[in-house]
Amino acid sequence: MKRRDFLKTAALAGVAGTFSLKPFSEAWASETIEGIPDLAAVMGGSPPEMLAKAIDALGGIGRFVRAGQTIVVKPNIGWDKAPEMAANTNPDLVGALVKMCREAGAKEVQVLDHTCNEWQNCYKNSGIRAAVEAAGGKMLPANDEKYYKPVPLPSGIQLKNTKIHEAILNCDAWINVPVLKNHGGAKLTCAMKNIMGIVWDRQYFHSHDLQQCIADSCTIARKPVLNIVDAYRAMKANGPQGKSAADAVMLRSLIASPDIVAADAAALALLNQIPSVSLSESEVGHIDHAYQLRLGNKNLDKIKVKRIKM
Repeated sequence: MKRRDFLKTAALAGVAGTFSLKPFSEAWASETIEGIPDLAAVMGGSPPEMLAKAIDALGGIGRFVRAGQTIVVKPNIGWDKAPEMAANTNPDLVGALVKMCREAGAKEVQVLDHTCNEWQNCYKNSGIRAAVEAAGGKMLPANDEKYYKPVPLPSGIQLKNTKIHEAILNCDAWINVPVLKNHGGAKLTCAMKNIMGIVWDRQYFHSHDLQQCIADSCTIARKPVLNIVDAYRAMKANGPQGKSAADAVMLRSLIASPDIVAADAAALALLNQIPSVSLSESEVGHIDHAYQLRLGNKNLDKIKVKRIKM
């Protein structure tokens, strides 16, 4: 099977609810790739189980986290919504990642997001605060401009500078953990758009070519060492908040890659497997914009992909 088709068989027999996708290919499942892949796509397990498989495929957590480091984990916690809405990153995934970082010897694991709804409610009702604290992590506020520092973006086209949360600037490494969702403005919100959660002035993005600004924000010098896309539940409509749990669908999938562009390209292909979704690359312009800025590879047939069915 050609690599560009690797997500066309990404649905599972157990995908819940309202539709069925293409059956999983055994040939696809058994394909082996020598060396460490550029991207791991896992399906069929719980969020912690899929995380473990993906990290192992990418060379282990020690490739990204070292003993004594301060690590920031950046989920999407933007909305005061329960986990079944898929408006925020799955709390079990976030907790498992925090625990994994701590077991790798991280001195401290900090978790934050510049929320859209009231931040304390978002942290609590998403389930993420409880999961993080149970795993030994620390939640940081991101609701005040005092936490943000000006950063130049000389490679940006529309966005030439912005204010970034100080935790990102001060940590040893950070991991980007978005949830896969439909979005009314950006059409797709995933790894690249999740960067907006470390930025203070998001309104500038919306008034100055949102797609280009999303790509520009990814030119920050302090890039995530890893992008982990939560697609256990994905929001297929009415994003980024969703109106009801019916807007979310169980995909039981996870995508992980150090390449933020490849992660979003793979996520777009996966979201498009939902029959009610049909998004062209031109509609999700930030993927190509970031590719043109040489921030990663959008061509999935040009990278090494490890596919794992649980």
